[in-house]
Order: sequence, then C-alpha cells, then structure tokens
Amino acid sequence: MTAQSGSTDLSITVEDGVAVLEMRRPPANYFDELLIGRIVDGARNLDDDPACRVIVLASQGRHFCAGADFSGGDFAEDRVGAAGRLYRRAVQLFEGRTPIVAAVQGSAVGGGLGLACAADFRVADRDSRFVANFAALGFHQGFGLSVTLPEVVGRRAAADMLLTARRVGGEEALRLGLADRLAEPGQVRAAAVELAQQIAANAPLAVRSIRATLRADLAPRVRQALDHELAEQEVLWATRDSGEGIAASLERRPPVFRGR
Repeated sequence: MTAQSGSTDLSITVEDGVAVLEMRRPPANYFDELLIGRIVDGARNLDDDPACRVIVLASQGRHFCAGADFSGGDFAEDRVGAAGRLYRRAVQLFEGRTPIVAAVQGSAVGGGLGLACAADFRVADRDSRFVANFAALGFHQGFGLSVTLPEVVGRRAAADMLLTARRVGGEEALRLGLADRLAEPGQVRAAAVELAQQIAANAPLAVRSIRATLRADLAPRVRQALDHELAEQEVLWATRDSGEGIAASLERRPPVFRGR
C-alpha cells in the first residue's frame, strides 16, 4: 500500500513500512527554517503512523543538500536569528522515535552534512561528497555537528574534516564509517530503501526500544551543542574573514583570510 502527502518542497510517500521524505529544492536542496520544519513535522507525524517503521530521507536532483543559502532569504537578512530559529526546529529531528536512513547522492555540504548526520545511517555511492566546509567560510560548524560528526567518525577524523574543510568521497566515507553502505552509481536511493526494508522487517517495538537506548543522550547533547555553535557563529559571522569566506564561495574564488 502506498500513501502520499507533503508540500511543494517536501513529499512523503509510505510503502511497505518505509516512508520516503524527499526534499524538492533541486539542484542543491538548500534548506531554511521552513523546510527543516516540514521535515521535522513529517517525521513526527510518521512516529505515530503504524504504517511507517523506517524513514528514508532523500532529495530530488543532483545533490543531497548544500545546507543554508547565504546568498538570499533569511540568512542574508538576519543570519543569527535565522540560524537560531532553524536550530530550534532541527533539534526536534533528534528527538524522533523512528529510524532514519539518509540517501546521500551528490554532495552533503555544511548544514547538509549536519542533516545527513542526524540520520541513523547514511547510504552513498563513490561519487558522493561529504564536506564540512565551515572553516573555509570563516565560521564555526553548526547543526549539531560538534556532537554528531565525532560520534560517527571519531574525534580525530572529525577534526580532520572540520579543520581542513576538504571533500570526503564516498569510498573514504565508507572507510570512516560516515557512509554505512556504498551503492552502485546512481542507485543510492534504492540501496537506502533496501537498508530501510531490512530494518522494517524486524519487530517494530524492539527496533524502537533498541534505538532509544543507543541514542538516549543524543538529543540533549545536540541541544547543548547547538547553543554553543550558534554563540560561536554569531561572533565569527561578524568578522571580516567570515565575510570574505562567504563572498569567495558565492563568487567561486579562493578566499584570502587575514585573521580579523
């Protein structure tokens, strides 16, 4: 049985115990408070839907998610306020009861990496890219990555990704544990659904109980980290280096940082 719902930028389909939440802002699938709120509300509603046992978080187009769009919208007008509102919604994603598998095709960049790391599992292919590009933009990481990235790959690998801001490809992501499955090229979503079906085939009460034990302290830790991340971002967004980093990214040129 298939059920469908959603909005213009998020669709929700439920079939055979697996719900697919698809972001529909191609090609980069930039998010804002509105889209994150819809993802959160969709996931929370699915928590109470007996037809759903596992969620696949996917996206339309070439890339999984490039995070926030600094070229326009709320992030251009009031960056700190927009980030604070977004984080207050995002933390609710960590409080959900249903396992989530992220289907990461293309790139998961910045906050998009944070969104991918909010999931229990990530499926990628060799062309996927995971990028913690915050230092290259001149500011502190957000979306709870201070907790989730070390949790997934370990402290040293997380420091490597955050301090170098380099791209991590699908094969390296698998070695690091950042990707849990490596699909054939172009088959990321199908592989993510397959993993979700394996989970959904098990006793749902047991699956939720085991997951709740494994993630018992995650949401409180993320909530605390988000407060710290936002405070650091507020300071660094006011610096010239951050202005240079964001401008250079939008202009597709190397940044020139001065340490001020």
